Amino acid sequence: MKVEEIMNKDVITMSPDDCIETALKLLNAHRIRHIPIVDQQNCVIGIVSDRDVRDASPSIFDDPEQSEQLNHPIQSIMTTPVTTVHPLDFVEEVAGIFYEQEIACVPVTRNDELIGIITEKDMLHTLIQLTGTNVQSSQIEIKVINKPGMLPQVTQVFGKRKVNISSVLIYPYKPDQNYKIIVVRIQTMNPLPTIEDLKAEGYEVLWPNLPGMTS
Repeated sequence: MKVEEIMNKDVITMSPDDCIETALKLLNAHRIRHIPIVDQQNCVIGIVSDRDVRDASPSIFDDPEQSEQLNHPIQSIMTTPVTTVHPLDFVEEVAGIFYEQEIACVPVTRNDELIGIITEKDMLHTLIQLTGTNVQSSQIEIKVINKPGMLPQVTQVFGKRKVNISSVLIYPYKPDQNYKIIVVRIQTMNPLPTIEDLKAEGYEVLWPNLPGMTS
């Protein structure tokens, strides 16, 4: 899945000379958490979060004169430089950026011009779609030897049963790196026949671990 498929194209932006009070109003009015700061060419030069604006805003217990802080330019509190991504980047790679840099949003740029934005909420929604948990389905976890060709062999079993696969994930089997786990989500609420097929082919099913059944 590409970034352009999930990004929000209607981006609220500010110029570096706009005041902090304007940012506060925009965040509240649009119920957003981040605002990219752009120059006259619509190039991203900074970004502010709701926390940045909140920290820069005076408390109700502060001296009234402190409210002057809200008139300061937004560039005085913006974060720079800003990590950006390209619309043709893969969403899975962008997820790594979120994790490694511990950020909650990234602007999307093409030829240095802002064209969209992705937030952690967008990433979470996409992860739900990629894993197939947004549709009625059942999850089966199969332990297999970590060698080439295992995935097509396993999916052949599902093909014979003619069940619709929502998603496939693969991750290491931590107790023994000679094995891996294939997680298949299928669109049926009764996975028992498929599980029986898998076991008949000699595969070890780790989940679901149904009572009275051996893996």
